[in-house]
Amino acid sequence: MARIVILGAGVMGSAMTLPAAHAGNRITLVGTHLDEEIIGSVAGTGHHPRLNITLPGAVTACSWTDFGAAMKEGPDLLVLGVSSAGVPWAIDRIAESIESPVPILMITKGLAASDAGIEILPHLLAREIERRTALTIPVMAVGGPCIAGELAAQRDTSVIVAGHDPDQIAAASHILRAPFYHMRPSSDLVGVEICAAFKNFYTLAVGAPIGLLERDHKAPNGALMHNLASSLFSQSLAEMAILVEALGGRIETVQGLAGSGDLYVTCQAGRNGRMGRLLGRGLPYSVAKREHMSSDTVEGAQLALDLGQTLEKMMAQGLLPGDHLPLTAAIIDAICHDAPLGLSFDRYHRC
Repeated sequence: MARIVILGAGVMGSAMTLPAAHAGNRITLVGTHLDEEIIGSVAGTGHHPRLNITLPGAVTACSWTDFGAAMKEGPDLLVLGVSSAGVPWAIDRIAESIESPVPILMITKGLAASDAGIEILPHLLAREIERRTALTIPVMAVGGPCIAGELAAQRDTSVIVAGHDPDQIAAASHILRAPFYHMRPSSDLVGVEICAAFKNFYTLAVGAPIGLLERDHKAPNGALMHNLASSLFSQSLAEMAILVEALGGRIETVQGLAGSGDLYVTCQAGRNGRMGRLLGRGLPYSVAKREHMSSDTVEGAQLALDLGQTLEKMMAQGLLPGDHLPLTAAIIDAICHDAPLGLSFDRYHRC
């Protein structure tokens, strides 16, 4: 039996309690300052209001103010499930609470702009904690197609666990083993994290044909726009592979669960696809966000806003092959510059 602390009581962090509990572990689910209602419900009745399930009895729920006490018990694994915007806050909490090296498994997705270009969050987290505490922490990440509601319902889910230490990957996989949660190891931490972030970004484009169809209406014979969506899906994978390789990952990662698998499941439903639909209808991003999704975090759009300028700079400097990234450039233009989402198939054919 292991002790697991999960920081972040949102849907994915909380869904991770299911495989963790199945393996016979003790789990402390720590809510952020945004999770007070969830923590109150779980602590009182065990019911998670957003997942609409009762969490396992092995789960103890507490506020972030008790995070330090949870860490003092010496957990075998810390699972980080805050939003990407909450990572700086989480780094502060970990740095002030950690007393000895504890492996960290990140389910948080996102990237950060750095002086060198783009940095994956596990590297940022490990570097900052070592700088503040002098502790070297192994940081791993989970990627691949995993809808929180399906995991919470114990539906079969296959994911990639990536990191630089194969022994730590094996240990985390053992702690979280469950007959419905299938974990495959990978040493390509960079590739997995690039895919995990950019799948949201490219879903904006794959979702656009739904809006185009609404704008232009069905054909007289009832035909839809699946051909267009499929072409955009294919182009997204091609450009994702270029980014992954240029940033230090492996192309085969894009071809597996972390790339094509995660992009597929993300395109099925969700906020990124809804924003893509609005862009396809011809709405500028600022209007779509303000009038239709003002209270929603659209991860793909936020990635474009956070990294768009960096990506444009890298293309201009030749660090990224801009001529082979036309869809990437079109999404950046749409989100960062409020331009119409341009779908130039002549340019795709040349890539």
